[in-house]
Amino acid sequence: MGKLAQAVTFILLLGYPLAVYLGLNYLPGNLLAPLLALLLLLRLVTQKQPLRLLALPVLFGLLLALGSFVARQQHWLLYYPIVMNLCMLGLFGSSLLKGPSMVERLAKITEPQLPDAARPYLRKVTGLWCLLFVINGSMATYTALYTSLATWTLYNGLIAYLLIGLLAGSEWLYRHFWLTRS
Repeated sequence: MGKLAQAVTFILLLGYPLAVYLGLNYLPGNLLAPLLALLLLLRLVTQKQPLRLLALPVLFGLLLALGSFVARQQHWLLYYPIVMNLCMLGLFGSSLLKGPSMVERLAKITEPQLPDAARPYLRKVTGLWCLLFVINGSMATYTALYTSLATWTLYNGLIAYLLIGLLAGSEWLYRHFWLTRS
């Protein structure tokens, strides 16, 4: 049951922008915020990875959802993508300062014996991820403050994910088809 709950909460949190859009448009009153808080709490409880990797963004999400409910400020729910991008920027950026870089850590999961020559490349890729988190966080902030809910949902629920997929896919293609031939 734990793995099922973990998978369900992961999928639901990926759909957070759509849930906010639908909830704010179709749920009565202030019902969305406690539902999102419950979902975030469930994600925190079912998470199997080291808790420190997930705790900060989930706790901030909980604070935003509960604060939104108590203060009756539903627009606070729009700030969660900003929190996620800031947390990811902090995670990836701090790995550049204290090493090994986050992309190197992730690469070592599938390839434990990485050559030392790969480290500079992996640091550059980690820097690219940091740039993406700055761009996504800036756009999440802009859409939360200055655009319609539909535009916020489009950017944070589709375009941001496409940019993440584009960077991940491009890097994978480059690494596997270009670097292996060099």
